[in-house]
This record gives sequence, C-alpha cells and structure tokens, in this order.
Amino acid sequence: MSMDLEVEAKTQAAEQTDTQMSGSQMILQSLVEEGVDIIFGYPGGAILPTYDEIYKKGIRHILARHEQGAVHAAEGYARVSGKAGVCIVTSGPGATNVVTGIADAMIDSLPLIVISGQVATSVIGTDAFQEADMVGITMPITKHNFQIRDVQDIPTVMKQAFHIATTGRPGPVLIDLPKDVSTNVGTFNYPKHIDLPGYQPTVQPNRLQIKKLNAAIKEAKRPVILAGAGVLLSGGSSELATFAKTRNIPVVTTLLGLGSFPESEELSLGMAGMHGLYTANMALHESDLLINIGARFDDRLTGNLDHFAPNATIAHVDVDPAEIGKNIDTDIPIVSDAKRALEILNASKEENDGFKAWHEHLTSYQEENPLWYEEDGETLKPQKLLELIYEETNGEAIVTTDVGQHQMWTAQYYQFDEPDHWVTSGGLGTMGFGFPAAIGAQFAKPDKAVVAVIGDAGFQMTLQELSILQELNLPVKIVIVNNASLGMVRQWQQLFYEERYSHSLFPIQPDFIKLAEAYNIPGFKVENPDEARDVLKKGLEMDGPVLFDFRVTSLENVYPMIAPGKGHQEMEGVKP
Repeated sequence: MSMDLEVEAKTQAAEQTDTQMSGSQMILQSLVEEGVDIIFGYPGGAILPTYDEIYKKGIRHILARHEQGAVHAAEGYARVSGKAGVCIVTSGPGATNVVTGIADAMIDSLPLIVISGQVATSVIGTDAFQEADMVGITMPITKHNFQIRDVQDIPTVMKQAFHIATTGRPGPVLIDLPKDVSTNVGTFNYPKHIDLPGYQPTVQPNRLQIKKLNAAIKEAKRPVILAGAGVLLSGGSSELATFAKTRNIPVVTTLLGLGSFPESEELSLGMAGMHGLYTANMALHESDLLINIGARFDDRLTGNLDHFAPNATIAHVDVDPAEIGKNIDTDIPIVSDAKRALEILNASKEENDGFKAWHEHLTSYQEENPLWYEEDGETLKPQKLLELIYEETNGEAIVTTDVGQHQMWTAQYYQFDEPDHWVTSGGLGTMGFGFPAAIGAQFAKPDKAVVAVIGDAGFQMTLQELSILQELNLPVKIVIVNNASLGMVRQWQQLFYEERYSHSLFPIQPDFIKLAEAYNIPGFKVENPDEARDVLKKGLEMDGPVLFDFRVTSLENVYPMIAPGKGHQEMEGVKP
C-alpha cells in the first residue's frame, strides 16, 4: 500500500471510530452494519426520534396497522429468509402488543430483534405516560433482553443482540430504548467481534456420541428419524436427505419440521403427532431406534409419555442442551447444531441396504391406512380444498397458516418438498399469525408465490393488515377456510363436551368479499364444490393480492387424532 493510501485508510478508520451520533442514529447505523434491509413496525411518542432517523436513513419500513401484525410479519420474514426479523414499536401499549409475537418466536425458535421505545430514564418506575416494564414482562419469553441506559452502550448491545438471536438455538431478543437515550449523543464505534463468556453454544458434536449413534444404527432393526425445526433452522435439509438415503432410514417429521425432508421421497412417512399420519405415528411407536434431530419432544408430538416409543433406544441431536432429556429419557444425547452433526455422520461413510422387513411393514401401513375423507357432493370438503391448492400451485408455494383445523389439514394434504416453504405457529398456537406472517414471507421471497391458508376466526384477528396489501400491491393470496366456527374448539366440544358448542360458532359473519373490495382487493366466494378448482386457478393466476372465501363443510373433523391421555397406537378416525 502506498503512503498516501495508507494515510487515507487510517483517516477513514479514525473517522468511523470518532463519529458522533445520536442514540437513534446509532440504532439505524447498527441495523445497516447487520445487513438489515427491512423493518416492520408502528411509531409512537417514545420511539419518535428513532422513526425520524428511519425517515432520514431510508431503510425500508413496513407500517403495520397493529403491532401484533408487525411482529408476526417479522416472524414470517425470519422463518423464510433465515435472517433476524426486525420489529420496532413504541412504549407502553405499543410494546405490550408485541408480547404474543415474542412468545411465539421464543417457543418456535425464530430469530427476532424487537426494539421497544421506553419513557425517559428520569421517569422510569414512576408510572409515567405509556410506561410498561418490558424487561420484566418479556424476561420469560425472550432469549435475552436489554434496557439501554447509556448511549455509548448502543453499538455493543446491538451487536450482542443480533449474535444472541441468530446463533445456537435462535430466538427473540428485546432492546428497550428510553427516549432520552435515543436523543443523547455519543461516539459510534461498531464492534466487529464480541466476547460473551457466558454464552457459548455448543455447535460441534461429541465424536464419541456420534460413534455410539453409528453403532446403534448397525444394531437396529426398526430405526426411524424424527426431523424437527432444528434441521431447517440449521440449514441442514440436504444433509438430512443424504443421511436418510445412505442409511436407508425412514423419516418422520414434526409439524414444524415439514419440508426438512422431501415428502414425495419414498422414505418419507409424513408428519407425526396428535393429527399425524397413521404410518408416521406407528413408526415411532414400533421403532427400536428413534433418532431425533432438532425436535423437542413436545406433548402434541408424543401423546402419553408412558406409551411413547416404548421399545426404542432414543438418540437426540439438539443445539439446546436443555431440551435433551427434558421430556423423554435419552440414551444417546448429542448436543450439536443439526447440520454439523449430520455432516459428521455423513462423513463416516456408513451405508445401509438393510431394514427391508421394516420398510415392507411400513409400506403396508401406508397402503392400508392412508389419509381419507368422504365427499358428499353438496359441500366443499376442506381436505379437498387443500388438495386443490397443492395441485394448482404445483406444491411450490410458500404456505402460511394460523392454528386450528385448517392448519392440520394443510400439514396433512399439502406436501412440502422444499425447506422454508412452511410457516406456521407451532408451540404457542397463535391465532392471527398466518396472514401477517405471509406478508413477511412475501418480503423475504418476493419472487415466490405465497398463500395464506387461514380460518375465518383467525383472519378476523389481524385482517387490518389488508392495508399493506392494498398499499404495496403485495401479491399474497389469502385462502379463508370458512367453516363459520372456531373449528378445532368446536371439534373438541363435539368429541369431549357432549356437543355443547359454547361460544365456538359464528352464525353471523362479515361479508369477506365486500371487505376485500373495501381494500381494492379482488375477492371470490365459493360455496359450490364444482366451482372450487376453476375459481382457485383464476385467482392464483392474477397479479397482486387476492382473497378467497371458501365455504367448507361446517362439521368436518380433523382425523386421525390422538385423544388426550392416549398413545400413538390409540389413534382415532383411522380409515375404516
């Protein structure tokens, strides 16, 4: 380097180190340093200085119509992009309105950065106007949270927040920003590296444990892989495919693991759990080696723990050591990033051509006990609707859902062959999630078809976000699976509460087509099952957003089903 260039480089470095900025400028510059290109949020008094810098800086900001819509959109963006979703809200009610989304992201391991405005430091603790203790409120539902009291701490806090949110087991991090801190001026120096001695997630597996797993596979007669969201979050789908195919081991997925292994593959047995496929559940029940990769053995998957995989050796690969042994006793624990563990397993060059009897046994289950439903010729069956959506999108759409019957039918009847095409609320089961999550997913993948499959009840919780579609002509396709009820609640009341439908039916509904028209969005209402395919095809081919109101069989139930307290071998509603 010439002397002049060297002097210039040192000068630029000095200028960067000595740059004076307000706290809000530091927040925005930190986002730039982290490669953030989109923010979801809603302004208010305590966060106004930061919003003024958003205006000046020019980072793309999506104005939700409710803070819950903003945080769910950030979740959808994070789930599809693999990057941290960023949400900015004001203090008090603005901040408390994102609590549901934070809790949802925490249990489903989604990386979020939530920046909440706060009252000035001089009045914190005095019940000032729009004050809420967000550090206390979110302590149990964040991976970590900060309240910044000194403007000089902003760069370090922002760097730490992104690192914590996106490494190890991903999760939400909240940054509480008092208004006076956002206007104070300090020296901006963004750290390139950070050292957090108390936070060192284990991402490399113990090689001895890998050897134990390899030995267990050689001894097994009925092995099965259980693939969870950890495979997707680690980017390990191709490694999982290699592992399953070289070892010739069938794959079962969790609800959030859909897409981690191509469902069209012969080794795929589909989703397991309360509304899982018969073969998938029986494979878990009858296995002698269960290899859990990136799933947390939640109750909706396992059913009655006393009956779960009673004859299986349990191997569990998870980046979060707290999950291993939490619900199920584990014989071969492997604390590791899922992708890294699979890479090392694949590097061992082990292959299997065996398990022929096991595969034949599972194939017989698939043939004898497939998913099923009966058409009556008069009403549109929701299962049929999901089959049509799958066919008309060629199985290539990014699909988001709320929680409930439509969620389970989508998981059952829409086959996911690609990772990161399935966005749903798993652990928290959040109604209102699916539509704004679709908005975030569309921003993450603007060239992909995005379909929000949602219930009529859940849609009414966040339907105000139609304004975003109207404003930006965002081409999200909304499919309302309309059974005029809280479908899953009604199903449980039918099965377990002697058909006492306490406040779960909607005898009067809004006109969703007129609602769409109010936002200048084309809408289609379908009641005749014979019209469903043509209308769906027409709407999906249209540019821009479209809303479909599909009136489906109102008393249809989701089957198979494992009732509370039952095991996988006690499924109800299996094909007669």
